Amino acid sequence: MTLRRGFLTISQWAEKIENALAHPQTVGPIYNIDARDGRPFDAIFIGGGAAGRFGAAYMRAMGGRPLIIDRWPFLGGSCPHNACVPHHLFSDCAAELMLTRSFAGELWFPDLRGKIVSIKEVVDLFRKGRTGPHAVMNYQSKEQLDIEFVLNAPARILDAEAVEAAGEIFRARALVLACGAAAAPLDTPGAHLLGVHTYASIVETLDKEPGPTIVVIGGGKTAVEYGCFFNATGRRVVMLVRNRPLDMIADGETRGYALDRMREQGVEIVEGAHIVEIIGDAEGRAARVIAETSTGRLEIETDFVFHALGERPRSDMAVETLGVEVDAKGAIVVDDALRTSIPGVYAVGDLIGAPMEMFKARKSGAFAARSIMGEAVKYRAADWPDFLHTHYEVSWLGLGEEAARARYSNVVVLKLPPDTPDGLNVGLPAGDRTMLYAMARPHMSGFQKLILDGDTRRVIGAYHVGYGAKDAFQYLNALVKRGLTIDELGDLDELFLNPTYFIQLARLRAGQRKLTSM
Repeated sequence: MTLRRGFLTISQWAEKIENALAHPQTVGPIYNIDARDGRPFDAIFIGGGAAGRFGAAYMRAMGGRPLIIDRWPFLGGSCPHNACVPHHLFSDCAAELMLTRSFAGELWFPDLRGKIVSIKEVVDLFRKGRTGPHAVMNYQSKEQLDIEFVLNAPARILDAEAVEAAGEIFRARALVLACGAAAAPLDTPGAHLLGVHTYASIVETLDKEPGPTIVVIGGGKTAVEYGCFFNATGRRVVMLVRNRPLDMIADGETRGYALDRMREQGVEIVEGAHIVEIIGDAEGRAARVIAETSTGRLEIETDFVFHALGERPRSDMAVETLGVEVDAKGAIVVDDALRTSIPGVYAVGDLIGAPMEMFKARKSGAFAARSIMGEAVKYRAADWPDFLHTHYEVSWLGLGEEAARARYSNVVVLKLPPDTPDGLNVGLPAGDRTMLYAMARPHMSGFQKLILDGDTRRVIGAYHVGYGAKDAFQYLNALVKRGLTIDELGDLDELFLNPTYFIQLARLRAGQRKLTSM
């Protein structure tokens, strides 16, 4: 299917993508290559996800000629297809359901006490809606960004300058490996059973409504985000965590608030758990999980197991064909210009390891393009803001209080609710989507902390649990990296009941010559 001189609307793209997903062999490769352009390709991007698409777009904008080759019939990668977009949908559902259950039978809220709502209906809704973002990215890439691509065709690396796809050989002066990552496997007997899922398989293969009990294996972002959604649907959720849940939240008090609210919603968290086996029934479906814990052997009857043990870079082909250097986790080793150990070969996105986040994928793709086009660039992900979903949004940047006190001699902390015995009974902080909690369930209205170096008056850490604040953190982080002080923060103009409250807190203390905590 050659589309270079044709025009497809977003709706027409959606129809073609759905047809290709249902019948990939029948549809065959989807070409958008300008046969009139006699220039050689500057780079072939193997993978059209966030890293590959943004890298190719940046290169094209610089006047280069990139080519994307992707096995899927769409651009954008796993995020809109089975990764970050569905988890945002599920997290929206978790927040809405927590609010409804917290006020069950009160005001205008229905009484959901003791009721289980459907998981499969939400998954089916996502499946029906996910083609739209794919179609937008295909349309945008072709009509607005003028990116050449071959889709619905797996790439096979021949050497550092050549790639085979759909029976043709394409050459370029550089290769950019943007193959992404996949969920790490669960190395446990019974992991193959029906009803055992990862973030990808749940949206691809869920064919049966889960029963009343769900076991979640893992304690990181994905495990917590999906576990809280499952819990919000009214099911019993048991999280089996080998080490410490939410360990990526550096501030212990913030982490504790988030975990306390999870437990309050009924999530059972078992730390120090080692999975022994998943036992199936006569139909080959999960029926029971066995784990060893610090208190002994634990057996849980369940027909649905969700595991999230991290992600593994898809580096096998590059290692086998090119011999690129990888680390112990299979991530491709790159320098600050995104160059691998093989001249002319670059790697970006999840393929180069943690953090496996969208910002790094897009940014590393663009920096690789700039490097290939001759710019002297340096990029390594460092000091980025971060967030995750429980039933809430949890956002953070910089140092936690423990690390700050180990590094600085004069740490000042400003936080809400107040650090008093009845502090949680105060309806502050309160902002977007927490006002009902503030009025009737104050301890659920959120938590926030601003950490300062009292000597330099600089902000060195910020933490927020609630809603509506995470978008501010990407801008706040830029200011913090530039040396933002409490005085400068207090001089900003805040919105009334701003979800972060940081400006208000700063202004309350900025007048002090010698800062004290609050």
